[in-house]
Amino acid sequence: MEDKVLRKLFLGFIHIHILHHASEHPIFGAWMLEELKEHGYNISAGTLYPILHTMESDGLLTKESRNVEGKIRKYYTTTEKGNIVLIEARKKAYELFKEIK
Repeated sequence: MEDKVLRKLFLGFIHIHILHHASEHPIFGAWMLEELKEHGYNISAGTLYPILHTMESDGLLTKESRNVEGKIRKYYTTTEKGNIVLIEARKKAYELFKEIK
């Protein structure tokens, strides 16, 4: 039960991480997995890629396919809507941080 609750909570944090990094520069899945791992999130590609696809279909990310060393790599960047959501998420996260620190 506890793991399930924490997992749901951390998935929200992961969404914010993705929006943050995709607003700074185009990201791709393997890079994002490593970045999340550095912050203590051990998720699989099977978890990350559906999140990226959902965020794209929700209009938060846009995808560009590029040929990298003969392989197609999908890069994601935030859309205008994604940037607006990120700004709001930052405000809410800051308010929460002030409450719980």
